[in-house]
Amino acid sequence: MRPARIDQLLPSIVGRDAVGHHTLEAQGVLRSLGFVSEIYAEGIGREMWGRAHPISELPRLPPGRQWLIYQASTGSRVAEVFAEHPGRKLLDYHNITPGERLDGWLPSLAEELRLGRRQMAELSGAVCYAFCDSAYNCSELRSWGYRHSAVSMLMLDRANLARRADRRLSAALGRQRQAGETAWLFVGQLLPHKAQHDVVAAFAAYRKAYDERARLRLVGRRRVPLYADSVVRLADELGVGDSVELLDSVTAAELVALYEGSDVYVCCSEHEGFCAPLIEAMHHRLPVVAYGAGAVPETLGGAGVLLGSKEPALVAAAVRRLMKDEALRLRLQRVGLERSEDFSPRQARRAFAGALEQALGAA
Repeated sequence: MRPARIDQLLPSIVGRDAVGHHTLEAQGVLRSLGFVSEIYAEGIGREMWGRAHPISELPRLPPGRQWLIYQASTGSRVAEVFAEHPGRKLLDYHNITPGERLDGWLPSLAEELRLGRRQMAELSGAVCYAFCDSAYNCSELRSWGYRHSAVSMLMLDRANLARRADRRLSAALGRQRQAGETAWLFVGQLLPHKAQHDVVAAFAAYRKAYDERARLRLVGRRRVPLYADSVVRLADELGVGDSVELLDSVTAAELVALYEGSDVYVCCSEHEGFCAPLIEAMHHRLPVVAYGAGAVPETLGGAGVLLGSKEPALVAAAVRRLMKDEALRLRLQRVGLERSEDFSPRQARRAFAGALEQALGAA
């Protein structure tokens, strides 16, 4: 029997957050299919007041009438509420980084991530069906004993992609490119597993071997100050400190200007469950050079330069070839834009609805 309502739970929901936006989109799909659907979280950002409810207000109806979807991306007490609830349970897994990647940098966050991965393993017997952003994420769930799962793409915030670029920043970046500067870009929180240090090392090799006027911009919140400081020190030690910019807070319009005003997107991340910035870069016709870790090869789908090593000289050489080979660059811009359209809102919502119907059928 189909339930009357399917509610969603997550640790926290704030504005300009990928999991939060996905949850809002999922609510729209659920309601369009005729279900009552509300969102419950422990942490609710001011901009989400009225759109989400405190976890303490979650109703407890019989399993036949109420199902739950847990949007999982970290460890949280909300997972315990989810486990104890009588409703049937679905899981939407957005990947949880192994805690050991944060050891020595931010122990509190490392423990939160360890808790999250333990909770995922403990929930395997209670969850009747799981959705994943990628096949890579599904493989992690299978290793924890989940029997039924399907890939259902992340529903991205396309409104940001459609924004006009900040005019002032676009003009400044345009002047720099006209002066012959090659601009590298990477977008992601400054965290050890995002490996901004490896991007800096490759950039230093590129400056030394090919182009001493090149610039690198690293966009992302400094969530681990100790790591962010180490990235700055490394840039200074390698002699490129004056050419590396750390931008920890930009508007959506400024981010568009940065994508459009760069020459190459370079990713050396060691652990990705999806990597939404790759889609954003390709949407803005910015060619991608990436290390093939985690779900990166799957998300790129052959639309970028994929590397089996992130040895600095190799990454630098790959960027150099991209800058010199106009035919390759134009091809990657074309196929990258095509690949980004595979994640259009319509297709993403359809994929989620299809996965949900599979889950209802399996249960």
